[in-house]
Amino acid sequence: MQTVLIIIHLIIVLALIGVVLLQRSEGGGMGLGGGGGGGVSGFMTGRGQANALTRATAILAGLFFITSIALTVMATSTRAPRSILDGTAPAAPGTGQQAPAAPQGGNVLEQLQRLQGDQPAAPAPGAPAPAAPQQ
Repeated sequence: MQTVLIIIHLIIVLALIGVVLLQRSEGGGMGLGGGGGGGVSGFMTGRGQANALTRATAILAGLFFITSIALTVMATSTRAPRSILDGTAPAAPGTGQQAPAAPQGGNVLEQLQRLQGDQPAAPAPGAPAPAAPQQ
C-alpha cells in the first residue's frame, strides 16, 4: 500500500511542477527573452486558462499535502514506540547499584569508556596508588 501511495505522490509532484511551470509570469523579473515583458505568449493565454491553472495548482498542492501526511502516518504506524531510555545499558539484576553521581576525573571520553567497561576505573581520591608490577 505504501508503494502505491509513493507512486501516486510522485505523479502528483510531477504534475504540480508542470502546472507551476505552465503558468504565465506576472512578476517584474526578467523573462526568457531578456526584455522582462512576460513569458511565452500564444499557449494557454486568457483569463479562463489562468484560473484553471490556479485551481489545478491549489488542488495538486492539497493532494500533495494529503499524500505527504498519509505517508508519514503509515511510516510511523509500523514502528513500535521507542523511549530514549531504551538505549541505556540495563543494570545487573540484584546489585542495586546506581551509576556514580560524581565523575572520577578524566575527560568525557574516558568517563564514557569506564561506564561501558572498556577501561578500568581510576582510583578514588585518597586511595593508595596501585603497586607497580615487579619484573
